[in-house]
Amino acid sequence: MSEKVAECRRVVVKIGSSLVVDSATGSVKASWLSSLVDDIADLRAGGADVIVVSSGAIALGRGVLGLPGGALKLEESQAAAAVGQIALARAWSEFLGLRGLTAAQVLLTLGDTEERRRYLNARSTIQTLIGKGAVPVINENDTVATSEIRYGDNDRLAARVATMASADLLILLSDVDGLYTAPPALDPEATLIPVVEAITPEIEAMAGAAGSELSRGGMRTKVEAGRIATEAGTAMVIASGRREHPIGAIDATGKATWFRALDNPAAARKTWIAGRLETRGALTIDDGAARALMSGKSLLPAGVVAVEGLFDRGDAVRILDRSGRELGRGLIAYDSGDAVRIAGKNSRAIEGILGYRGRTAMVHRDDLALQAGARPVGRRSSVC
Repeated sequence: MSEKVAECRRVVVKIGSSLVVDSATGSVKASWLSSLVDDIADLRAGGADVIVVSSGAIALGRGVLGLPGGALKLEESQAAAAVGQIALARAWSEFLGLRGLTAAQVLLTLGDTEERRRYLNARSTIQTLIGKGAVPVINENDTVATSEIRYGDNDRLAARVATMASADLLILLSDVDGLYTAPPALDPEATLIPVVEAITPEIEAMAGAAGSELSRGGMRTKVEAGRIATEAGTAMVIASGRREHPIGAIDATGKATWFRALDNPAAARKTWIAGRLETRGALTIDDGAARALMSGKSLLPAGVVAVEGLFDRGDAVRILDRSGRELGRGLIAYDSGDAVRIAGKNSRAIEGILGYRGRTAMVHRDDLALQAGARPVGRRSSVC
């Protein structure tokens, strides 16, 4: 297996507050951010999609508002985020713009990746931005999130974003080079682990406690993020951000910890759809639609001859042929009521029937798992 960032086609990069914000001045580390954006531009020039998950809003805002060091009250954190998010977005927009790249700000809360309908909306937005050539810059919406409805760290948020976007690789830029056999600050004999084949209790025990003053997450949250990512088919690498051009340095030095993924993002997603979701209904399709599905096409409304059950957009449904044989399962793009109304109709007629411009496919091929195409669970793939 070759661990190379340059070989990946869709990459999520997570940056912590202590990397992007100077703790002494409370301002953006311009030189470092410039070098990171150079790396992002290089990945884009090589044909890769790049998504950024960037901390730093609260750290920037607390300096502007003159808030004291140490822990902040919830309302102080939210106020700092409201001010700092503007400065953070401006910095990303300016630095990416200098490389001819467009920045797009996306603020998420826990519910946006946990509730099915909101998850699908967020996924669609991110996919559309990438398709238009923008670089989504994502952060938790600290202005409105409370302790009960927040991630609490951007490592796990980045892992959720990576799985949502079907990324090949999640890069966590850290204060250290990767995962060590013990916290290197406490044990001079600790050694770097270059590759983690699977996250075992022994691997979890090696994770240290929280990091720097500005960072909410430590190595433990990074390993937890690794579990989320790798189980969904996304490889992960932990590498040092304490250097300029930190992404380029991963391939140049080889000093990092790679977490191997289970299968690849597309296969892992289809396995999840096929076997881990409770179905809420069924679609019976004609022979032409069945042949189209088997050739890798999406399921269009025109091929649907019957709709059964009560379901919401994003629920899993069974897809049956005229004899009642199950061909596969997929995530439906319409509520059951609307699905009944457009079944058997041409996609161009959807807007006239429903009164809004819906999706062309009733079940998109990316959200479809055919029984004949199921891949074995447990197979490990190369990183990208």
